[in-house]
Amino acid sequence: MRLVPSERKYLEILRILKEHQEPMGAKRLSEILAKRGFVLTDRAVQYYLRYLDEMGFTRKVGNTGRILTGEGIAETESALVGDRIGFIISKLERLAFRSTFDPATGTGDVAYNLSFVPEEEAAGVVRSFEKVSRAGYGFSPACKVLDRDPRVPDGQVGILSLCSITIDGVFQRSGIPVLMAYGGRVSFEKGEVKGFLDLIGYRGTTIDPLQLFISAGLTSIRGVVATGNGVAVANVREVPVPATGRVRELLAQMGQWGFTPPVGMGDRVFNLVQSPHHISIVSFSGMNMVGYGVEEGYHIRTEIGAGNIQFSRLQDAG
Repeated sequence: MRLVPSERKYLEILRILKEHQEPMGAKRLSEILAKRGFVLTDRAVQYYLRYLDEMGFTRKVGNTGRILTGEGIAETESALVGDRIGFIISKLERLAFRSTFDPATGTGDVAYNLSFVPEEEAAGVVRSFEKVSRAGYGFSPACKVLDRDPRVPDGQVGILSLCSITIDGVFQRSGIPVLMAYGGRVSFEKGEVKGFLDLIGYRGTTIDPLQLFISAGLTSIRGVVATGNGVAVANVREVPVPATGRVRELLAQMGQWGFTPPVGMGDRVFNLVQSPHHISIVSFSGMNMVGYGVEEGYHIRTEIGAGNIQFSRLQDAG
């Protein structure tokens, strides 16, 4: 039994629950729906939630709200594919807007990814993350193991790591327009970037490009870390040329807090197309840590851009 494509309000509720993952009640759902153009009273949302419960797509968690069932997750992933184009970048842009990190003081909120791994593999996955970070191919060494979190299934552990969309938040708060343009595979030889092998535009896809490359087995991050030869993943951002000086200043400040500096930056970077109006910023993603773990044989499922957290909480964990 499935929802029909015209039932947009039901689908939007399912998407919100999938995006946030933690249990959510009618009041919070109503607030988020309003921001997305669906004005519903709390009572109306309660009605929709009861219907979704009956369909088997959601279930109630005590008095804290609803979460998706396995059938609910499958429904959101299969419904309205065309409507989901650009969904991942829209989600990341919201996280960037909510990121308040100030690189001058090292305070504020950063965006994070959340990886789920079996309890018996957690220690090995953490070591994998650390190897990539020490080698300089991650985004930040800061991570946190979640002891208790309603999003983490029984028998698994949650590992929180920084999401590079935090950079976009820093730029935006400084008045710099920034476009997360591409996710790509980067070829390395003897520790140096030789160029991009593939690029996927964030605004034309229903899935995170870097996650796609990793799950398809199109990376060799272990080789990059061990010998400097292989294929890793990176993001390409674009900012206006006049902002170059301020961008360099902000990135240098972020470097003081452990963030990995861009691997390339300018109006012509590697084999990217040259632009007279924008500079490209090529930066490593925290997904290189996840990719390394996957290549090691660990079972990792990662929610890209799972939320925001105070940077100090990650520093304490590190």
